[in-house]
Amino acid sequence: MTERSTSSSGGTAQAAPPDGAHPPGPPEPRPSRTAPRITLRQRLSRLDTKVSPYLYVLPFFVIFAAIGLYPMLYSGYLSFFSWPRFGAEHGDAVGWDNYIHVLQDPVFHKAFWNTIGIFLLSSVPQVIIATLVAALLTTNLRWKVGWRMSVLVPFVVAPAAVALIFGSLFADKSGLINEILSMVGLPEVQWHSNRLASWTAIATMVNWRWTGYNTLILLAAMQAIPRSLYEAAAIDGAGTIRQFFSITLPSIRPTLMFVIITSTIGGLQIFTEPRLFDTNLQHQGGSNYEYQTLAMYIFNTANSATDPYPRAAAASWLLVGLIICFALINFLLTRAVQRRSAT
Repeated sequence: MTERSTSSSGGTAQAAPPDGAHPPGPPEPRPSRTAPRITLRQRLSRLDTKVSPYLYVLPFFVIFAAIGLYPMLYSGYLSFFSWPRFGAEHGDAVGWDNYIHVLQDPVFHKAFWNTIGIFLLSSVPQVIIATLVAALLTTNLRWKVGWRMSVLVPFVVAPAAVALIFGSLFADKSGLINEILSMVGLPEVQWHSNRLASWTAIATMVNWRWTGYNTLILLAAMQAIPRSLYEAAAIDGAGTIRQFFSITLPSIRPTLMFVIITSTIGGLQIFTEPRLFDTNLQHQGGSNYEYQTLAMYIFNTANSATDPYPRAAAASWLLVGLIICFALINFLLTRAVQRRSAT
């Protein structure tokens, strides 16, 4: 039977230790928890995560600052001066006269609307077709890799070769398309003198060359969408079209925004296709400027007789302002669609 001892003050009884056992001592101190040491490899990994994204984009900004920034800023500075043709340096400051002259030039007005028309006929169908083709390439097709590689073939072809091919197709007298129209009893189309027809021909060249490039970008975004979303939608009874509008398009919205902006910038800066489409090098965009674009207008103005460089610089900055306006419109429309879909 264990003995019990009470304190002299009559406090609570405490159990005595059993015979032969030592009384319990003070509790042992717990070892302090110290943070594990960070190895050199872990530090380098963290530094790589923080710094490497900036290093990846740094070469572009370095090259742009060294090569592209000065000409861009100098063209803005030069647009406020006069510079006689074959002069050694620019003349006196003229303020906004160069911009006023360009804005009052009727050829600039034609080039502006030509650019807008070709842009709408090329960029809008281009993005729509690229999205649909990319969606088709995500399905279970035979020879899937071959189809995906084939859409990039037009982009690899040189622009000069594209112009020769489509020049023979859209020739006014001996073109293949006019021959087909004559065979079915339709009147021939004057592709180089009709304004809308020339826009359509040039837009066809642009769409043929750039649709595959945008298709691959959108295809990469579609392949990153989790398959579980489509499986859950199929279980809920959603068909292919419903899945496309409810899953595919919302999931690739950032990539689609990128494609729209790049297509807008490229469409407003179009030069190669209309320049090579012109069979008469003296007209520079048609006998009555039917398809002269803003980029061609800048090129022609720089080779004019009176103050060529400052007026070309003014026209180039007006083109920059136009591109910024269209980019902002695309951005605001995209944000409005995102907010509407979120609510």
